[in-house]
Amino acid sequence: MVQAYILIQTEVGKSASVTESVAGIAGVTMSEDVTGPYDCIARVEASTVDDLGKLVIAKIQEVPGITRTLTCTIVHV
Repeated sequence: MVQAYILIQTEVGKSASVTESVAGIAGVTMSEDVTGPYDCIARVEASTVDDLGKLVIAKIQEVPGITRTLTCTIVHV
């Protein structure tokens, strides 16, 4: 299982709707509004790194109102 945090920037005034839309995507385990340089943080999980990439590119980045994402893969050290 691959897990990651997706940091999301949105258009002005779209944070709440983006957070709600992202929360409904399969593979997203948590989606929260935040303050700072990003507007939303989502925690996601997928079977493989390739599936994680597909989740981010094909599903999350397609949500209306998202302008940029940054994927931070979780590592266990």
